[in-house]
Amino acid sequence: MKFRTFLRHMREGSKNIFRNGWMTVASVGAVTTTLILVGAFIALMLNINQMATNIEDDVQVNVLIDPTLDDEGITALGEQIAEIDGVESVTFSSKDEQLESLVESMGEDGQAWQLFEQDNPLNHAYEVYAEEPEQTGTVAASIQNLEGAQEVNYGQEVVQQLFDFNQYARYIGLALIIGLLFTAIFLISNTIKITIMARSREIGIMKLVGATNGFIRWPFFIEGLLLGVLGSIIPIAVIMTGYYYLYHNLSDKISFSFVEILPFNPFAWQLSLIILLIGATIGVWGSVMSVRKFLKV
Repeated sequence: MKFRTFLRHMREGSKNIFRNGWMTVASVGAVTTTLILVGAFIALMLNINQMATNIEDDVQVNVLIDPTLDDEGITALGEQIAEIDGVESVTFSSKDEQLESLVESMGEDGQAWQLFEQDNPLNHAYEVYAEEPEQTGTVAASIQNLEGAQEVNYGQEVVQQLFDFNQYARYIGLALIIGLLFTAIFLISNTIKITIMARSREIGIMKLVGATNGFIRWPFFIEGLLLGVLGSIIPIAVIMTGYYYLYHNLSDKISFSFVEILPFNPFAWQLSLIILLIGATIGVWGSVMSVRKFLKV
């Protein structure tokens, strides 16, 4: 395509935006609303996904060591655990460290356990992390078969429910985002369709004088692109401002270690680029759908 022809398509596509008047305003407004919802939902889902990942990464297998094992037996057990497929790390925790951890985790109620410092009833243990959180159950089952592993715990039922919940949340979030995107595509598609119907006579004349389908379609592609880009400007501003406020006002107030908000920079900039690309893509796609279905030349 010649540069002059491309400029002509750009001019025609831009003119179409103004020719449609209130239809353009309505379409851009609808796309803006949709992209605000899409952007906010993407930000929410990515932060939830980050929190879910943090929780999954904290899942560990706690291996209580048989108290009859001597130091060599304990070392040998640790080496055997490390050789199991899917094991990422193995850390020894003495019974004194186990007691200290228990006291800290129980807060004020844990002070009663300090009475056992001289006669500690707990076992030495190995803290084991799997390479992938989903491998935790398999790794735990393999450790259970090892001699010297008195008890293997990882909160089986709770962990499995956690994995299932995270998986469902991701699927539902993805489905809702796709649904919102198709709504925006439908809105832009209808605007382009009305434009094509209103200019059907002009398109027929262009066809009679030798214009190709591609030559006729290009301005509509440009129009769809511009509608998508224009519809993404306000969502970017709203989400950038909102996320900046939330990040700087909530980050220091969250007391749970696994609840971690993604940092404003670079996340907000990356999200803005995603929204811009989504807007441009659904604009062009909506145009393509309309041209293919309703452009009868």
